[in-house]
Amino acid sequence: MRRFLLTAIFALAAQAAAAAPFTVTVDLPKDAAPSDGRVVLMFSTKAEGEPRRQVSGETALNSPFMFGLTVDGLKPGQPAVFDDTAFGWPARKLSSLKPGDYTVQAVFNRYETYRRSDGSVVKLPPDRGEGQQWADKPGNNYSTPVRVHVDPAQGGRIAITLDKINPPIADKPDTEWIKHVRIKSELLSKYWGRPTYLRAHVLIPKGFADHPKARYPLMVYHGHFPDDIDGFRTTPPDPDLKPDYSERFHLEGYNRIQQQEAYAFYQKWISPDFPRFLVIQIDHANPYYDDSYAVNSANLGPYGDAINKELIPAIEKQFRGLGQGWARFTYGGSTGGWEAMATQVFYPEMYNGAFAACPDPIDFRAYTVINLYKDTNAYVLKGAAQDVERPAVRNYLGDIFATQRDSNYQELVLGDKGRSGGQYDIWQAVYGPQGPDGYPAPIWDKLTGEIDPKVAAYWRENYDLTYILKRDWATLGPKVAGKLHIYVGLGDNYFLNNAVYYAQDTLESLTNPAWGGEVDYGHKAEHCWNGDHTQSNAYSRLHYNTFYVPKIMDRIAKTAPAGADLTSWRY
Repeated sequence: MRRFLLTAIFALAAQAAAAAPFTVTVDLPKDAAPSDGRVVLMFSTKAEGEPRRQVSGETALNSPFMFGLTVDGLKPGQPAVFDDTAFGWPARKLSSLKPGDYTVQAVFNRYETYRRSDGSVVKLPPDRGEGQQWADKPGNNYSTPVRVHVDPAQGGRIAITLDKINPPIADKPDTEWIKHVRIKSELLSKYWGRPTYLRAHVLIPKGFADHPKARYPLMVYHGHFPDDIDGFRTTPPDPDLKPDYSERFHLEGYNRIQQQEAYAFYQKWISPDFPRFLVIQIDHANPYYDDSYAVNSANLGPYGDAINKELIPAIEKQFRGLGQGWARFTYGGSTGGWEAMATQVFYPEMYNGAFAACPDPIDFRAYTVINLYKDTNAYVLKGAAQDVERPAVRNYLGDIFATQRDSNYQELVLGDKGRSGGQYDIWQAVYGPQGPDGYPAPIWDKLTGEIDPKVAAYWRENYDLTYILKRDWATLGPKVAGKLHIYVGLGDNYFLNNAVYYAQDTLESLTNPAWGGEVDYGHKAEHCWNGDHTQSNAYSRLHYNTFYVPKIMDRIAKTAPAGADLTSWRY
C-alpha cells in the first residue's frame, strides 16, 4: 500500500511539473552592472550561426522567432522571465512555438535616462558609435547560442545567461583623402540635457594642400549611419576576397563589384578633368535611430539647425568651402533621398539643388501603401466581405516578403514606446509630436494598426513635403524653383514610388513660378535607383557621388551670381 501511495504521489508530481508553463529566464552575469533596457529572446530553426545575425527587416520568411521584454533595473540574480506575457513575432506567444530543436540566444539592449530641456524624462538606448544596431551596440550583453529541444506543451524552463558583451568600436583614422570631424552641438546638448556631438566624414579633393587659396563647393551626401565615406577605395579589389552572392541582384561576387566600383570612384576623383569639391557624410545617430532625418523635431530635437547652422559652417571653415548657397548641393537615396529634399525645403536658400533618389515617403497620401488621411487602419485594406493584409516589402515582380503587420510587430518585439530603432518607429519619432509620457505619439496603434487622425494631421502640417510645398509655394516657390529632382524605381521594394506619383502631380500643378525640377522613373528598378538609365540598379546605387556631378556643374554655371568664384577650384 505504501509503495502504491508513493507511486501515485510521484505520478501526480510529474503531471504537475509537466503542466507548468514553458518559460525562459534571461540573467546577467554576476559582474554585470544593473540597467534598464529591452531583452530580446530569439529561437532559430537553423543549427548554425547566431540568431541575432539572422534578424532582418527585409523579409519575414526566414526570421527567427523573437520575443521582447522591457525591464527596469535588471540585475544579476534577478533574471527577466519570459512567458506568454512577452510580445512575440512571428509567434505571438512563447507557448505557440512548435515542438522542435531551436538555437536560442538573447540580447540585452541597455537604456539610459534622458532628462530633456522640455521637461520630459525618457529611457532610451544611446548610440555608441555603431549606428543604433542593437545586436552590436558596444556595452550590450548577449548570450552564447545554445541548441535546445522545445516543447511548450510539456512545460519546463530554459535558463540563459548573457555571458558576453559587445566591445567598443574604434574611430576610423584620418587618411590622405578622408578627414573626420567631431563637434559638440550646443543646440542638441541643450535639448538632450547632456553633451551631444555630431560627426562628419569629409572627402577632400585632389590638390587640396597644393592650392591653399582654392575654395570649394560642398556636396552633402545624406543617408543612413556612415562609419566612413561610402564607396571610396584607393586600392584595387582585394585579390583574396572570397566572392559572395547577392540574392537581391542575383550577382555572383557582388562584394568584388562593390570594391571595384569604389576604386573606380577614386580613380575618377583624382583624374585631371574631374571637378574639385568637398563631399561630406554626416553621422547623426541618436537614441531613436541611425540618423535624425536632418530636420528639427519634437522627439529628437533641433538636428536640422545643428547640422546646417553648426556643423556645415564648421566644415566649410576648416576645409575652405565657398560657404555660399549657390555652391551647396545635397543628394542621397532612401532615407537620404527624403533628407535631401527636406533640407532643400526647410533651408531653401542654403542649397542650390537637391537630388532625391528613392526617397522615403514625400507625400503621406502614400505612406508606402497607406493613405494616412483617409485610411483608418495601417495593417489591412478593409473590405465588405473580408480584410486584406497590406504589403510592406516586395520585389519588382510583386513577390511579397513582409506585410505591414510583420514589419511593425517585429519592431514591437525590439522595443515598445517607439524604441525599436526600426524604420516605422523613427518616422513616428521624427514626424510626430511627443505623447503625454514623453515618447513619440503613435501614428497608429502598434497592435491593431488603427490610425490616429490627430497625429496624422500633425504629420501633414509639419513634415508632408508635398503638402508643405503646395501650401507655402507663394514664399517657397521663388527659393526652390529648379532645385528639386526626384528619381525612383517603378519596382521600389517599399512602394516609395507611390508617394512620388502624388508629388509629381502636385509639383507640376504649381505656378508663379513653375517648379522647374525633374521626376524620373526606372523601369523594373528596385530600391536605391538613382536616375541612371544606362546601368542596372546593382551598379547605379554605387554611383551617387559622381552621377549628379554634371547636373550640379550645369546648375552652378547657370545660377552663380556675378563675381562668384568659379575658377579657384577648377584646376
